[in-house]
Amino acid sequence: MDVKQYSIILINLDPTIGSEIKKTRPCVIVSPNEMNKYLNTIVLAPMTTNLKKYPTRVSVKHNGKKGMIAIDQIRTVDKTRIIRVFESLTKSEIEKCKEVIKETFVD
Repeated sequence: MDVKQYSIILINLDPTIGSEIKKTRPCVIVSPNEMNKYLNTIVLAPMTTNLKKYPTRVSVKHNGKKGMIAIDQIRTVDKTRIIRVFESLTKSEIEKCKEVIKETFVD
């Protein structure tokens, strides 16, 4: 399956443990296209409709609904969990994601 960085996908995250975001939900692919092309896994950040502001969350609008990308819940999953591929994030949403990822994981 050909998937691209910053695409929104519908994915089954179950089974989960503890405080991990669960169930089938939209997620954003954060792994680079080079990895997505050659590996059977992808790195993603789940999306939620919980609009509580956290420094590790990015506001987005998808399918007419407001939501948040949970950068603090990034995980690696097998591509077989993908149910459907939607559109990609907007340029401004991608830039905000990059900022939050850098601030959270690089420094």
